[in-house]
Amino acid sequence: MFVEKIKSDGLAHLSYLLGDESEAAVIDPRRDCEIYVEMARDRGCRISHIFETHRNEDLISGAPVLAQITGATVHHGPNAAGDVTYAETVGEGDVFTFGALRITVIETPGHTDDSLSFAIFDEDFGDQAVGVFTGDTLFVGDVGRTDFYPDRAEEVAGLLFDSLRKICALGDQAIIYPAHGAGSVCGDNMANREFSTIGFERLNNPMLQIEDRDAFIAKKVAEHHYQPPYFRLMERLNLEGGGPVAPVITPRPLDMEKFQRASERAVTVDVRGVTAFLGAHVPGSLAIPDDMVPAFAGWLLDPEQDIVLVANDADQAQVAARHLARIGYDRVAGFLTSALTGWASDARPFRSVPVVDVDEVARRVADRANGWKLLDVRDKTEVEEGAIDGTRHVYVGELPKHLATLERDCTYTVMCESGARATIAASVLLQAGFSDVDVFLGSMGAWRAAGHATVES
Repeated sequence: MFVEKIKSDGLAHLSYLLGDESEAAVIDPRRDCEIYVEMARDRGCRISHIFETHRNEDLISGAPVLAQITGATVHHGPNAAGDVTYAETVGEGDVFTFGALRITVIETPGHTDDSLSFAIFDEDFGDQAVGVFTGDTLFVGDVGRTDFYPDRAEEVAGLLFDSLRKICALGDQAIIYPAHGAGSVCGDNMANREFSTIGFERLNNPMLQIEDRDAFIAKKVAEHHYQPPYFRLMERLNLEGGGPVAPVITPRPLDMEKFQRASERAVTVDVRGVTAFLGAHVPGSLAIPDDMVPAFAGWLLDPEQDIVLVANDADQAQVAARHLARIGYDRVAGFLTSALTGWASDARPFRSVPVVDVDEVARRVADRANGWKLLDVRDKTEVEEGAIDGTRHVYVGELPKHLATLERDCTYTVMCESGARATIAASVLLQAGFSDVDVFLGSMGAWRAAGHATVES
């Protein structure tokens, strides 16, 4: 019997290959799914079953593609708010066996109505659960969000409370295998480690410490989560079944002339690091560093629009394109092969973004100068924990829809926690025609380190 974890960085998505003897199953496969076939082959196994813990909101399921490759049957839970066309419905108590490995289905609604967990047993060693695949119901250090049904907020929070009790009933010895790790948008307070047991979570997970159902419901209803626009695309594709990614994900290299022509009908995304973008970038480009693509591309990009990349090299362009493909952005037309120094040497236009330090921001705050605004693009929870007096708050992902509410004839200093999200936001402002923008490098971290006061929002 074996269980192997496959992590997709950026999305912090965790999927699993498990099995015994010559048969294997996959839990929550990602869209670029050849890795599961290769791992099963290395173990001398055939993938015969694919299990989905729920209809994902934040990535395209690879289940229909993997089923076509392997001939495996896909299993999905009931009440998926539509017909999951590529899967068979399974429910409470259904059992599947692979040698000595037994998988038992547990219905665990709350995060979504169709959420399932899968308990695993080793029939050679007693009748206690060895582990449980918890999907987005239970994480290491946190539990799933319940905001996808706003008109049923209290009901679904109560369902999650009940589902967590069902999982805990499997026993403290059971290892938990969640669908996400730290960094996922599906939870706020996940631990950085990706291993735990039910017993450890019962003792240390703050949400499992809440034993009163009504108190748990109140806590969940009071949470605030953001839902990027691309979630709607994921919902549709994960009912219909998304197609495979391109056999070769590395974008086409473009010289300066080809890049210039391509960019005229595409959005330019600079996936280099923050400081590289601030130093010099192609005018009109959006800054989304490659490791931040999974978190922010779905807010700022249209999946129906062509994309050209500015990257340090082909490897970075490939990483960014793979992140984009996992959330349904397939129209990457290529990447600029020239460095920005070469671009500038060819007399092509470039732009930089001024940066300011904590002392300069403190001076501006004290002066309350007319025509200057401090724009905080952190999320609501961060701002509530402490903000600089007088700032305007707009979450970076929601900035495009708030542009019309921002005055055009003033200077904007953009801040976040460190300056990374602020750089993304500054690029949104510049692309929209705001001309006087700088970035508070160090941002809230520097403000606190310097001992300046904050206010509760």
